[in-house]
Amino acid sequence: MSDTLEQLTEILEQRRSADPAHSYVASLHHKGLNKILEKIGEEATETILAAKDAQTGVETHRQAVIAETADLWFHSLVMLSHLGIAHDDVLNELARRFGVSGLDEKAARSAD
Repeated sequence: MSDTLEQLTEILEQRRSADPAHSYVASLHHKGLNKILEKIGEEATETILAAKDAQTGVETHRQAVIAETADLWFHSLVMLSHLGIAHDDVLNELARRFGVSGLDEKAARSAD
């Protein structure tokens, strides 16, 4: 999986400076952070709706959850790229949380 993230990161970085008329990623960067965040919100909503449908157990609904989650992750990676944050920073934060109770971790964030 990290190979996929590495490859995608390289592609996103290359396309960031591409011609917005010929690259979807470049067009998002050109439109700015608000447009990227709008896309994340849209994809999050579509993921939620797909997940609700997937409760039925129908395979096409399960596949829709996978597709929508991929869209959500993709646009989140575009956001990270736009902000100059490496995906490794997110993965390191997740790794840091291993062995930490979710309730304890949330309480520690609230204390900050």
